[in-house]
Amino acid sequence: MSRDFVEVGGEEPPPDQRFQQLKAFHSAGRGPWAGVPDVDWNDWKWQLKHRVTTVERLEELLPTLTPTERAGAILSRTKLAMAITPHYFNLIDADDEHCPIRWQMIPRQEETHTASWEMSDPCGEDEHSPVPGLVHRYPDRVLFLVTDRCAAYCRYCTRSRLVSNASGYDFHPEFDRQIDYIAKHPEIRDVLLSGGDPLLFSDEKLEYLLSRLRAIKHIEFLRIGTRIPLFLPQRITPELCAMLRQFHPLFISIHTNHPRELTTEVRDALGRLADAGIPLGNQSVLLKHVNDDPIVMKALVQKLLMCRVRPYYVYQCDLIAGSAHLRSSVRRGLDVMKSLRGHTTGYAVPQYVIDAPGGGGKVPVNPEYVLSRNADRVVIRNFEGKVFEYIEGADGHPRFKPSENFHVPELG
Repeated sequence: MSRDFVEVGGEEPPPDQRFQQLKAFHSAGRGPWAGVPDVDWNDWKWQLKHRVTTVERLEELLPTLTPTERAGAILSRTKLAMAITPHYFNLIDADDEHCPIRWQMIPRQEETHTASWEMSDPCGEDEHSPVPGLVHRYPDRVLFLVTDRCAAYCRYCTRSRLVSNASGYDFHPEFDRQIDYIAKHPEIRDVLLSGGDPLLFSDEKLEYLLSRLRAIKHIEFLRIGTRIPLFLPQRITPELCAMLRQFHPLFISIHTNHPRELTTEVRDALGRLADAGIPLGNQSVLLKHVNDDPIVMKALVQKLLMCRVRPYYVYQCDLIAGSAHLRSSVRRGLDVMKSLRGHTTGYAVPQYVIDAPGGGGKVPVNPEYVLSRNADRVVIRNFEGKVFEYIEGADGHPRFKPSENFHVPELG
């Protein structure tokens, strides 16, 4: 249990109180950087320059580092790099080994253990890459990888083979070839810029790419996948927002897993994007010790709506090598989804998906609401566990009136 749920007396607060604590907005604060001038702290380039990237700096800032974390931080020099922005680092609870921020960001020795079912490319992206840096897995859309760099590196990253030049992957996107492929395939109507993180690019470089894509007549809308607003809210400047609003329809998908990540600074940054007319969605990954908890997930999705972000997907953690210690079960994921449906507004209920191993694409996974179906009726269960019949003939028209006594309470 994370200590942000625990009162001074050491006991977990009641569920309602814990829920409200999770939904509250707080500043990330300055922490060890309290003496840094505002002009520097609010400069996203200063934040990048002062990321925590070495075990020595990590030990200095986090004296409670565990042996397995220290070993992981050392080993990250030759695997997926460690990098944590000062803003995001301030969210770590030094007194809680299972802090949800700490669990996502600080390497652990367990990352070196690869189970027999884990893969370096669990989504089969490389097999669906017609040109370097482009993934064409779905008929009408492509994934445009623009960089292998991020502001911070999530330990469960599905592209950990690629980002930060991990394992010598030697990622080199070829923008001209990528754009030329898109231009020659009129079935492509949707381009998602990802990486790495596209918002690490300068305004000018990003504008250049978006302009070239928008010039292709069959491209209907553009998307950017980013975690920058969470890691580096200082990057979401008025100038960036003004540039992006030229390219509507443009959507942005952010990635946040725990309500503590939604600080006041992040809320304000997301507000600037929303004010620029950009629809915002969120993608989460179901993670052990982070969000595989109904109260945490409900607080997260409701807090996202307050930030003008629509919860979009919850992903089952991909079978990426070295992620077993972070992976929660599908059964647990279904329980979490069941705790949302009917218990909060539909806008707050994301779609739970498994990205089918080997390149099968996203497959929706839902609790069992349809119990049976035949030529005369569909038998369904609601969020309370009550069962009802919906009458429907083979031609789509009802043949008889539903039984008034059909529904039964609390079917397990």
